[in-house]
Amino acid sequence: MSNSYLWKVSSMCWLAATIGLLKNALCVGANWEKLWARLKELQQMAPARDTLLLKLGAAKSQYPSGWRLVKIEVGQDGELSFCLRKDKLREVRQREGRYLLRSNLGSENPAQLWQLYVLLTQIEEAFKNLKGDLAVRPIFHQLEKRIEAHIFVAFLAFCLHATLRHKLRLRAPGLTPRSVLEQLSAIQMLDVHFPTTDGRWLIFCRYTSPNKLQKLLIGQLALQLPAQSPPRITSRRSLEPLSSQTRL
Repeated sequence: MSNSYLWKVSSMCWLAATIGLLKNALCVGANWEKLWARLKELQQMAPARDTLLLKLGAAKSQYPSGWRLVKIEVGQDGELSFCLRKDKLREVRQREGRYLLRSNLGSENPAQLWQLYVLLTQIEEAFKNLKGDLAVRPIFHQLEKRIEAHIFVAFLAFCLHATLRHKLRLRAPGLTPRSVLEQLSAIQMLDVHFPTTDGRWLIFCRYTSPNKLQKLLIGQLALQLPAQSPPRITSRRSLEPLSSQTRL
């Protein structure tokens, strides 16, 4: 493995860590309004001091980003008082909607740094899809060949997932592969069995009719459902159990 490759990987990791910290900083003021409403509710409830402290701890764990924007004080008598830290909120508002990319690749073109960041997000999304929607893990197989087959099938599913995402980007930019799969998963495949007068079974293999929304998705993606398969009929022959005289 070359040193340049390791240098690139370490640089992308540095970029990912920096962006992760900045994303956390940008979402600080996202839920302080909910925390403010909760504090007003607790102030009106006026619980005992110990109960109030427990409820404040729960609110802190539920709204950690907004907690730093509010100054909270609890008196010895259990009286709750709070105020907004306007200077902190002003700093957060100034950073909202902006990205700052910091990297040790000082000699690189800024446009190339942004492409590296986009590539990094795509790689993270691929691993997320493999572990989430495509369920590549956990693996319950023990034999190596079965594990490889499981991963290979998951990779084929990921290729289909990426193809669907590309189609959606061209034909329906507002949709995600997960939402489309959730809608189309309602189309079920089933076998309908009808008995005949001569003791056989007539089997129809059918899929359910798509609803209006599913038809709209299928048309938007330029897909076409296959034709319903012809019916099958079972044979009248059946295996009779061997008698005790014919057993070897």
